[in-house]
Amino acid sequence: MASKPIILHIGDPIKFNHDLYTQLSEQFTIIRPSAEERQRDAFMASLKEKKWGDFHAILRPFWNTGGEMGRWDRELVPLLPSSVKIFASAGAGYDWADVDVLAENGIIYCNGAQASSEAVADMAIFHIIAVFRNMQWSMSGARSTDPDLWMDAHRHTARTAHNPKDHILGIIGLGNIGHKIATKAHACFGMKIYYHDLYRKPATQEEAVNAVFCPTIDELLSTSDCVLLATPFGGSKLITRETLGKFKKGSRFVNIARGALVDEEALVEALKSGHLFAAGLDVHEFEPQVNKELASMKNVTMTAHTAGGTIETEIGFERLAMENVRAILLKQEPLTPVNLHLFRQ
Repeated sequence: MASKPIILHIGDPIKFNHDLYTQLSEQFTIIRPSAEERQRDAFMASLKEKKWGDFHAILRPFWNTGGEMGRWDRELVPLLPSSVKIFASAGAGYDWADVDVLAENGIIYCNGAQASSEAVADMAIFHIIAVFRNMQWSMSGARSTDPDLWMDAHRHTARTAHNPKDHILGIIGLGNIGHKIATKAHACFGMKIYYHDLYRKPATQEEAVNAVFCPTIDELLSTSDCVLLATPFGGSKLITRETLGKFKKGSRFVNIARGALVDEEALVEALKSGHLFAAGLDVHEFEPQVNKELASMKNVTMTAHTAGGTIETEIGFERLAMENVRAILLKQEPLTPVNLHLFRQ
């Protein structure tokens, strides 16, 4: 009798989708290394020793545990047994995993962006409203409990506040999350949607939100009233002193993607000079450290990388990770592959 395929479960025990995990346990053999075994040196030593045998899948159902071994790079990935076919993880981003190297080693990487798109889009809408309506100025005035600061915000924010309606929202990255943001911004606020992506989206997706495709980032930046980042980190900064200079004067900026995409010192300069009117940041360049100058500005709204932070997201992350693993091990198509296109090149 053939042995069952093996799943290496890294991170905490399952918290939500217990029935699905029970099904996986019946279909496959699941091994969960301890926290000590997941430290990078110990983890790599165990892979070299084939401590867990020729396992077939890696399951990371939570974004905040299971990452103790650090970046999955050219030092670590080649140590995996050739039997591994899938790495399925919670979380929308994947800057901690080199998906190119995984593809080179025949491993499909699947993320959980689909599960977080609703929550992230809602947070993006909050920041979009904030940068158009001077929300940070108003909120800090109210929270100060200082009558003078309250009156300052009460009397003066309206002079530079705008309704988002009919303004151009330029989205960099029209994937699941970007399209969800576009849907909400267009349907609820009547915003005009422009976007830039590596590949133009099908006409049906564009028509759903009346989106205009910009072939270059420069075109998007120069025409948008608010630029929003919804793209994965590709290894280099996207918003720099040079690109900020190409923004439409007096426009706004929102980042719900990755802090490492932005040169925050350059962002400070653009805000101080007035070239940018306001910014909304859920993610930060040096998390958990936050830029103190940005934090002191009344035209900058900040949240603590919590855009996807809802219970529904966590349940969905966990479920998607397990469903992706099961699909591959049963020789079916993965639900949310990130690097599948690299196999076809």
